[in-house]
Amino acid sequence: MIRTRCDRTPAWGLLQAAYQSTGQYFDTREAFAQDPARFGTFSQEAPYVFADLSKNRIDAATQGLLLDLARQSGVESHRDAMFAGAKVNATEQREVWHVLLRNPPLAPVEYAQAAAEFIAIEQAKVHATLDAITDVVNIGIGGSDLGPQMAVLALDAFATTGKRLHFVSNVDGHELAAKLPHLRPESTVFLIASKTFTTIETMTNAASAKQWFASQGGTDIARHFAALTTNVAAANAFGITTTFGFWDWVGGRYSLWSAIGLPLAIAIGAAGFREFLAGAHAMDEHFRTAPLESNLPVRLGLLDVWYRNFHGFTSRSIAPYHSALRRLPAYLQQLEMESNGKRVDASGEALPFGTSPVLWGEPGTNGQHAYFQMLHQGTDVVPVEFVAVKKARHTLAGHHPMLLANVLAQAQALMVGKADMGGHKHFPGNRPSTFLLLDDLTPASLGALIALQEHRVFVSGSLWGINSFDQWGVELGKVLAKDIEPRLASGDSSGLDGSTAGLLARLRS
Repeated sequence: MIRTRCDRTPAWGLLQAAYQSTGQYFDTREAFAQDPARFGTFSQEAPYVFADLSKNRIDAATQGLLLDLARQSGVESHRDAMFAGAKVNATEQREVWHVLLRNPPLAPVEYAQAAAEFIAIEQAKVHATLDAITDVVNIGIGGSDLGPQMAVLALDAFATTGKRLHFVSNVDGHELAAKLPHLRPESTVFLIASKTFTTIETMTNAASAKQWFASQGGTDIARHFAALTTNVAAANAFGITTTFGFWDWVGGRYSLWSAIGLPLAIAIGAAGFREFLAGAHAMDEHFRTAPLESNLPVRLGLLDVWYRNFHGFTSRSIAPYHSALRRLPAYLQQLEMESNGKRVDASGEALPFGTSPVLWGEPGTNGQHAYFQMLHQGTDVVPVEFVAVKKARHTLAGHHPMLLANVLAQAQALMVGKADMGGHKHFPGNRPSTFLLLDDLTPASLGALIALQEHRVFVSGSLWGINSFDQWGVELGKVLAKDIEPRLASGDSSGLDGSTAGLLARLRS
């Protein structure tokens, strides 16, 4: 595998020159006026996803240079190394093989149970032993919460089991306390999702759930608690005998496809979960085999680099126009910012350019009445990624055409703008957006959409020369919290900075 950091390629300098000469002045309205076929040139089909990139500040020449950047940086060989099981997570000396979970035929024999059949079998075990269960509570955080929660909400229309799914992640006790009064110990199962079974927030919530269970007369921990973990011994010490394991080559934010996806398998059934995996696998194959110029994850990743490093856009807004995708922005925040929020490259050298943009958003049309004012008329340009679904899964008359009209109108308005000599009603326009369209929101299309986002993050991280698969940045605060917690009881402020000591004293007063 040969990787060359993007700023050390010939294409980088050519892109800088292109931006200085024409890129910074590019106007999408003029581009459409000059090229009637622009929509066809800058849109494409990928598995389950149609993408319109034509409203972005890019032309054929720039796209060609960006494709050269990908080739010269070694994105293809880096991608192939990931699929082949190389230890591309170099700082932790691990393979990055979540794609294996979606492709059983290529799995080595010892990993074959990582396939859909494994999830199906384990999901069936839960049903067979817990027929009386009405509520399933997933206790996890980060990748052990964001992915399963987002997917269960997104695929609620495909729920088959009648069980209510709940998610608890925050160590703030208000979250768990709000759910417990609505549960009964005899009809509830708790899934404790922690790879190491040591994550402090998860284990604190798990201990409180266990105490509640006992206080309410619960008598069979082994029946009502299960663990999604690699640390079987710790789970057994907790009183759990039913464990669903996975492997160290499954990163937390890429673990929805593993046993961490058990809540989704319970919600939509084994067949639905297999469709979910199949949709992701279809996008994997597109990413692995499609030529770069028609490879949607590559095109999106290159566009991200073009905006971040040349235009200087520091954030991207995600606007899913489907209420079932309301947790998609939160899920993508972790995927993008935990993966690519790095300041050094894979060799530890400080980077001279920006990496991960800030991701943020809300579902439409809510976002229109919250922050779209800034998108249209603010001083910062924020690229927007719209996600729309052609088919509705409800029968309420008039709602879906209105929703689709709004998403089309917002994308149009960002581009065309509106002139006003008075200024207050002036919309500058030429504000870029990408439009992702699904025919229907199904297990397969959701799987493909998530895999698309995973691979686009891989592409930009590969170009930047960073390791997108570690997350050391989450550790320091946790270490310091362990030191501070006993000080809240003792009042000892020795060695603390003045601000922390002052806040500690005020919290104790």
